[in-house]
Amino acid sequence: MVDHDVFPAAGRPASLPVVRWDEPPEGPVLVLLDQTRLPAEEAELVCTDVPALAEAVRVLAVRGAPLLGIVGAYGVALAAARGYDVEEAAVHLAGTRPTAVNLGRGVSLALDAHRRASAEGAGPREAAAAALRAARELHRQDAEASARMAEHGAALLRELLPGGGYRLLTHCNTGRLVSGGEGTAFAVVRNVHRAGELRRLWVDETRPLLQGSRLTAWEAARNDMAYTLLPDAAAGSLFSAGEVDAVLVGADRIAADGSVANKVGSYPLAVLARYHHVPFIVVAPVTTVDADTPDGGSIEVEHRPGHEVTELSSPQVPGAGREPGTGAALAPLGTQAYNPAFDVTPPELVTAIVTEHGVVSPVTGDAIRDLCSRSRQVTNR
Repeated sequence: MVDHDVFPAAGRPASLPVVRWDEPPEGPVLVLLDQTRLPAEEAELVCTDVPALAEAVRVLAVRGAPLLGIVGAYGVALAAARGYDVEEAAVHLAGTRPTAVNLGRGVSLALDAHRRASAEGAGPREAAAAALRAARELHRQDAEASARMAEHGAALLRELLPGGGYRLLTHCNTGRLVSGGEGTAFAVVRNVHRAGELRRLWVDETRPLLQGSRLTAWEAARNDMAYTLLPDAAAGSLFSAGEVDAVLVGADRIAADGSVANKVGSYPLAVLARYHHVPFIVVAPVTTVDADTPDGGSIEVEHRPGHEVTELSSPQVPGAGREPGTGAALAPLGTQAYNPAFDVTPPELVTAIVTEHGVVSPVTGDAIRDLCSRSRQVTNR
């Protein structure tokens, strides 16, 4: 079951949690900031069971690779605490969005903790507590990873582009709305902004669901950044005019060879960046690397419903556009739409991958393997 608590967007602080665990008298719940309602209003989505949480993931009320991992782990804990079938809940959650590898990993992390506790003789309550501890630890680790990525990414920019005054182009949303901390690519932008080195943030609209205009612009405004919103198709003219110093994007899955799956529209930016000799930088935690996916062609790309392209949703009208026929028509009735949620950028077009464990550049399969090895060594200390 799901409920909404709604607040005026201007009447709440920027620190409103994106995800939080709560334990009211009627039982544990997972509370999400409903990103489909931004920027018009801030609404907390209260999930009391896994089907409600899976639906929130499906409609992008909660999104972003690192945050999906956190939510997946909390979802397992929620199922356990509420007395539902934990194994069934884990399968349900993990299959909701196939491209984002973090979702399945977060689910597996909490599920493994629950299984271990049960195998050691813990009762249902103690096993549920073990799953919750795993979710909270993942949440904490992601916040720390975000801070380190911001530092590594800012240092890379200063190395590649001495002097500051950066004009940075970003695509989709990579801030605190996708993370346990300040985000991935947007966290790097915040770092240079705080240092007085950001001249302009160029924000792609990110069609068809407009995560750039609805979410990234909202975060940029709350951080008092100098930013400009542009249609995705206008990015080429910016490059041509010499107005872009670097492109910073996130990632939903990184294959073993360094291929990067990210929000659709990222690959064309990488091609533009290469042609115009502009760095194309991917910022993502090591958990986004999937060593079991050998290359870009092996990444399963999620295709979303066509009505997201042929109809316009409205955050002012809760639910409008989430299902066919509920949004404003943008195309004739019966129009077929091609709507991949992601595209894949080959490693040769990626200048660098910034992670919490350092920077990979040039991006090769060997460099990715070395990164994962270093990550395991740190984790096992």
